[in-house]
Amino acid sequence: MNTEHSHSLNSQAFSRRAVIKAMGMGAVSTVVTPLVLSGCQAAQNKASQVVMNQPTQSNEIAQSSFNQPSDIITKVIPRTNERIPAIGLGTFLTFDVLESQPRDNIQQVIRRFWDGGGRQIDVSPLYGMSEMNVGEFARMLGITNNLFITNKVWATGEYLGDPSQAQQQLEQSIERLSRNPIDVMQVHSLVDVDVKVPLLRRWKQEGKIRYLGITYHDPLYAPVIEQWIERGDLDFVQVRYSIFQRGVEERILPAAAAQGTAVLVNMPFEKARLFEVVQGQPVPDFVNEIGCENWAQFFLKYVISHPAVTAAIPATSNPDHMTENIGALRGPLPDNAMRDRMV
Repeated sequence: MNTEHSHSLNSQAFSRRAVIKAMGMGAVSTVVTPLVLSGCQAAQNKASQVVMNQPTQSNEIAQSSFNQPSDIITKVIPRTNERIPAIGLGTFLTFDVLESQPRDNIQQVIRRFWDGGGRQIDVSPLYGMSEMNVGEFARMLGITNNLFITNKVWATGEYLGDPSQAQQQLEQSIERLSRNPIDVMQVHSLVDVDVKVPLLRRWKQEGKIRYLGITYHDPLYAPVIEQWIERGDLDFVQVRYSIFQRGVEERILPAAAAQGTAVLVNMPFEKARLFEVVQGQPVPDFVNEIGCENWAQFFLKYVISHPAVTAAIPATSNPDHMTENIGALRGPLPDNAMRDRMV
């Protein structure tokens, strides 16, 4: 299975030469804009403990929430000043495993994520078994109410404005995840977005969700995302962003900073293709000063160092890859000069 963080790529993966050419390695990289820096720079390197809900179960892992390390990198959700760790966990493809199949690796991924300071997990009813597996293993580990769950609604209804399918999805998600309210509900890939955003507003008013947002991964939809951000009523937006795919640095991230919209980042590894670019190469020495021990941390720290970014959500089903990913929560973040050098 081709996961977000897999060092074994198929023959269709980018060749090193093609990717380097596409990335424009010889060109000057995009610099974080002054607009974004002025709005968010103070939060960029500050690491503080995330305040979570009290656990409902008292086992060893749940109790460890009271002693969560204070040295992890957290980011502010602009609308409320709530803080969450800057590395979350995506579940697309990686958590779609039936109960009858081996799943110990998924449980270990969640355990290592939690132990490393991670709290935010991104799921969707479109991701097969992701909600069920996250819900089940969170209950087993006793951390259900300590997670920050970002979910999605992916429904059109029987007619324009029909909320019934979306309502069914919400109720199903609450049951599967044992969470009420859901922390963040997002309109998945802009599906029926004009109808669903007003519905999410109503759910928020009714206390069924805490925050609302929209998602996309195709750069072609960037103008639509920007328009929604500029309307000013989105708490979250989820976009594709990586050291390779930097287009959102131009308009979307500055718009999010200006409007106080939190930003989640999907595909920070370009579905593992970035590891092909650097295969066989050591991590450059100059990133030792920001604590990068591997390429996963190199790529993730580039993304979360942008002051408008709230969290990156790489997906993996490999516990060792999770250990690498969550390590990006510690150590300094690169400044603009280092970001240029990293590119």
